[in-house]
Amino acid sequence: MLVAAAVCPCPPLLVPEVAAGAAGELDAARTACSDAVGLLAASRPDRLYVVGPADENARGPFPAGSAGGFAGFGVDRSVRLGDGPAGERPLPPSLAVATWLLERTRWADAPVEGLGVGQPLETERCVATGRELAAAADRVALLVMGDGSACRTLKAPGYLDERAAAFDAEAARALGAADVDALLALDPDLAYELKVAGRAPWQVLAGAAQDAALEGRLLYEDAPYGVGYFVAAWS
Repeated sequence: MLVAAAVCPCPPLLVPEVAAGAAGELDAARTACSDAVGLLAASRPDRLYVVGPADENARGPFPAGSAGGFAGFGVDRSVRLGDGPAGERPLPPSLAVATWLLERTRWADAPVEGLGVGQPLETERCVATGRELAAAADRVALLVMGDGSACRTLKAPGYLDERAAAFDAEAARALGAADVDALLALDPDLAYELKVAGRAPWQVLAGAAQDAALEGRLLYEDAPYGVGYFVAAWS
């Protein structure tokens, strides 16, 4: 069953080498992410699953040992997801950022695997996927990666959409309260229009947590660069 979860944003800019001169702008987010991952360790899980958004060719499971990096962002920095033989597919950016976070916090508390999920994944399938993950071991923890809307300002990747602030406010409230029903009520079509990368991973988390009775805490909420970033811890 699910015993703990951490929710983090997944921009490669979290990695200081990628952000370069702008690295200081996300210091608070990095600290919150480290705190959330630290709380996962305190739950003494038997297995950790890292879940994040992925393009079509990077969806599905990534076994321990899968490698990735940030060469596509101009940085010669590689990461490896736990211990194991190198996987055949490179990690998608969201799971590479998660792996960087785990390396940063020196994760060694449980075996770890990854799962890339597609933005179009229907809510019902997200729930089923989450329930499968939660049933995979006696004590399961999740590190869930995903951003909110990318439409909060005129300079945001998706330009300004007046609906974005309200969507992000409800997502942040639901994540901070571990409100499973509210997460499952997020509209996939609206999320797609607002370029929300986290909707499907958050609903996988909601599926995993349906019978877990976890409590949540919001550790960080902001919209630098016009994109909603949230960090939450569930235990």
